[in-house]
Amino acid sequence: MGRLTEAIKHLLIINILFFVATAIYGDQMYQWFSLWFPKNENFGFWQVVSHMFMHGGFMHIAFNMYALWAFGTPLERMWGRNKFLFFYFSAGLGAALIHTGVNYYYFNEGIDAIVNSGISKSQIIDIVSEGKYSPDWYNLASKSTIDNFLSAYNTPAVGASGAIYGILVAFGMSYPNSELFIIFLPIPIKAKFFIPVLIAMDLFSGVTGVSIFGQGIAHFAHIGGALFGFIMMWYWKKNQFNKNRWD
Repeated sequence: MGRLTEAIKHLLIINILFFVATAIYGDQMYQWFSLWFPKNENFGFWQVVSHMFMHGGFMHIAFNMYALWAFGTPLERMWGRNKFLFFYFSAGLGAALIHTGVNYYYFNEGIDAIVNSGISKSQIIDIVSEGKYSPDWYNLASKSTIDNFLSAYNTPAVGASGAIYGILVAFGMSYPNSELFIIFLPIPIKAKFFIPVLIAMDLFSGVTGVSIFGQGIAHFAHIGGALFGFIMMWYWKKNQFNKNRWD
């Protein structure tokens, strides 16, 4: 892969600057730049982009930036800077859209269950806005319904993972026979097998709630980035746009 390509170099710099600023200013950065649920008072329209540069810790940013460099470099060399950036941010926005859409489902499902107890929607929102909840709510719906409702409202999304999943899909479709080595599985696996399995594991975790990769992962953001990445690649290949550079 050699030296850094132009777009990836600048994306790395911006992500690192955001990470350093977050280490300095802490919660204020998360409040301003994470992607909050649209009904949360912390929500701002710019967050659909800014959240892509926020990360929850060193390992989070390290894995994402490594994947950006490793899988994005050959794509930028093939497409050129402008086309790569268009793809990257489109996948990230798609991830935000799917993540927010799923959160709306969880939010409305929880609201509908709690309203049946006689509490108004405005009262419920006032309660969860303060980071509180009533233990009685767990008698009105399943634990997963209430947990997902509370998480949808109060837990912001951060990270470039949605855009990275779009990059993974594009890499797999462009270089399907490239062999990848995984740290915990030291045998080569072709990209056309590894990447679909990775996405399927995220889908399984998102649907069942059984975490494979750890807690606090926005699985449907990953799925959204992968889905939008696949749609763009399919369209470009069908219309031969994949052969055109946008420099």
